[in-house]
Amino acid sequence: MNQRTALLLAFIALKFLLQYFLIIPEYELHRDEYLHLDQANHLAWGYLSVPPATSLIGWIIQALGNGEWAVRFFPALFGALTLLVVWKAVERLGGNLYACVLAGSCVVFSVLLRLNQLFQPNSLDVLCWTSLYFFLIGYIQSRSVRWLYGFAVVFAVGFLNKYNIAFAVIGLLPAILVSSQRTLLLNRHVYFALLAALVLISPNLIWQYQNGFPVIHHMHLLAKTQLVNVSRADFLKEQLLHFMGALAVIVAGLYGLLVYRPLVPYRLFFFSMVITLCLFVYLRAKGYYAIGIYPIYIAFGAVFVGAKVNAAWVRALFVLIPVVLFIPLFQVAFPNKTPEQIIADPEPYRKLGMLRWEDGKDHQLPQDFADMVGWRELAGKVDKAYAAMPDDNLTLVLCDNYGQAGAINYYTQMGVRAVTFNADYINWFDLTKNYKHLIRVKTWGDEGDEMQETGPLFASGFKSDSVTNLFSREWGTAVYVFKDAKADFRGRLEKEIEAERW
Repeated sequence: MNQRTALLLAFIALKFLLQYFLIIPEYELHRDEYLHLDQANHLAWGYLSVPPATSLIGWIIQALGNGEWAVRFFPALFGALTLLVVWKAVERLGGNLYACVLAGSCVVFSVLLRLNQLFQPNSLDVLCWTSLYFFLIGYIQSRSVRWLYGFAVVFAVGFLNKYNIAFAVIGLLPAILVSSQRTLLLNRHVYFALLAALVLISPNLIWQYQNGFPVIHHMHLLAKTQLVNVSRADFLKEQLLHFMGALAVIVAGLYGLLVYRPLVPYRLFFFSMVITLCLFVYLRAKGYYAIGIYPIYIAFGAVFVGAKVNAAWVRALFVLIPVVLFIPLFQVAFPNKTPEQIIADPEPYRKLGMLRWEDGKDHQLPQDFADMVGWRELAGKVDKAYAAMPDDNLTLVLCDNYGQAGAINYYTQMGVRAVTFNADYINWFDLTKNYKHLIRVKTWGDEGDEMQETGPLFASGFKSDSVTNLFSREWGTAVYVFKDAKADFRGRLEKEIEAERW
């Protein structure tokens, strides 16, 4: 094994270890992770919220035992592969060993450490953006058409994981037109590759058509409820924070694309970044949507710095900056402090805007952290109520949101299959059963309102319990028990489902 390979393996091992050790046991899985894990129980070519790739990975996680270690393995794996692609991009661009080490340091000690902790489409999305750019570099360098078909396959995988990758292509097309690489569009294999990508993603497109294009509904809902609260200034600020330690290297890469002769053939990447970021700013995108842009620019910057900087102390400084700047990031960006510790010293989080949730208001914990506590408690209390029902097989567990339903279904020891009118769960109701009892998991409203609204439909009803974890976003969520339905209430469920459909 040569030195370069040994160093690459060391970086990959470090990346994996950090993914597991930067989270303390007080935190559970994230709200979104439970939904993605539950999608594995309902495999399809599409979902309201995401394309199908995440559900397939969830199915593999189930085959591995469905433990939290397996859930966290796959985003960690995608993060390690992103590091590998950046390293190989440096080598392909002619970077020396120092450039590889610099790129590795910048990738490891970045926001990817947080992103790669969560089983969401984002980790694979970043890997696909990086790989997409890597295959384009390979084609520009070699003019071998196999890189174009590789580009098509990566795009298809990325599209079947998260539609966000379409913005990478949208940013590339005008960049190609204004650069010397515009002749690329005269190559017939480009169009064959596009056709191949279309064939690969067609099952999801057909599913979207058959289901009335729910992605459009999801985008409208997202824009109405969340993106409207996103500040364009906050988006730009987040871009500086994501790869704060690599900022000098990324800027060097952009400069190198303009003036450094070996990088001039790749100048289209300069224009692509500008165009893609402008598009995200215009659309009021969330800051993390753009994370996939940056890893490949770390490769460009590392090559440029490796070629132009000779002073040993300056080289060492470039490598150490990501590590040093990671220290304050370590203090706030990861769930490695208990909620009590965060509440006792909230100022570092407030300064960075991390206490502001998607509702536009400040809260006691960062939203992501509040979404990682209280779930086991909720599932345990639902299990207890479910076990006490006279006919548990004829008991419907109905929740307010997908986080509640997914967490209950993940942690249950009683075989509960909770549902909700939220997200993909509207397609997962089993209306073949004539339910006799109802367990209602409700986030908002007082006990009197729930009893007045639902109680008359049943012979008896009462509030069984509630989430008492003050740090949870689900704090106060109540578990109501209603027994002996006076009539078949499936018709009412069907009306609610239709009302919530896109």
